[in-house]
Amino acid sequence: MNTPNYKSHISSVFNAELEDVRQRVLAMGGLVEQQIVDATKALTEVDRVLADQVIRNDEKVNTMEVMIDDECSRILARRQPTASDLRLVYAVIKTITDLERMGDEAEKVARMASDLSDQERGMSPLVEVGHLSRHVSQMVRDALDSFARMDAESALACAAEDINIDREYEALMRQCITFMMEDPRTIRRVLDIMWAVRALERVGDHARNICEYVIYFVKGKDVRHISLEAMQREVREEGE
Repeated sequence: MNTPNYKSHISSVFNAELEDVRQRVLAMGGLVEQQIVDATKALTEVDRVLADQVIRNDEKVNTMEVMIDDECSRILARRQPTASDLRLVYAVIKTITDLERMGDEAEKVARMASDLSDQERGMSPLVEVGHLSRHVSQMVRDALDSFARMDAESALACAAEDINIDREYEALMRQCITFMMEDPRTIRRVLDIMWAVRALERVGDHARNICEYVIYFVKGKDVRHISLEAMQREVREEGE
C-alpha cells in the first residue's frame, strides 16, 4: 500500500485547493503553538499583560477554525472526493477541531496566570511547569510536522510521547498536593497551577489525536481508542 498523494489529481485547481487547506492548518497550528508558549510564560513569570494577549488571541484561533471548516465544506460539495481525498478532508476537519481545543487550553493557562497576578505574592509556579510546557509544545510541533508530511511513522513516534507527558503531569500534581499539605496558605495559588498543568496535559492528548488522524489518512485505519502497541502494529503491517 503506497502512501496516498493528494497532489496527483488531474485537476490542478483541486490540487491547489487541498494545498491551500493544508497550509491554513499549519498556520493555525503555528499560532496555537505560540499560544501555548506565551500562556506558560505568562504563568511562570506571572505576567498579566502577556496573559491578556493570549486570551485575546484565542479569537484568532477560533476564526481560523471556522474559515478552514468552511473551505472543507466547499471542497466536499464541489469535488465530492472519494478514497484518500475524502480521508484527507476528514483528517483536516478533525485536526482543526483539536487545534481549536488546544487554543482553549492555552487560554485556560493564561486565565490562571491572570488570576495569579491578582493574588498576593507567594510561591512561584513550579519550574517543572515550564519543562512540561516545552515538552508539550514540542509534541504539538512534531504532530504538525507529521501532518505536513503525512508521515505515519513520525506520527506514531509523536503519539508515544503522550505517555511521558502523562508521567510529568502526574509528578507535578503530586508536588502540588505536597505543597498544599505542607502550607495551607498556598492552596489558592497551587490550585491555579494545578488547573494550568491539567490544561497542558490535555494539549498533549489533542496532539496525539492529530497523530491518529495522520495514521488514518495514510493507512485508512481508525486507530483511535486503541493501545500504543496496537497502533504500532497497524502502522507497520504494510510491509508484511
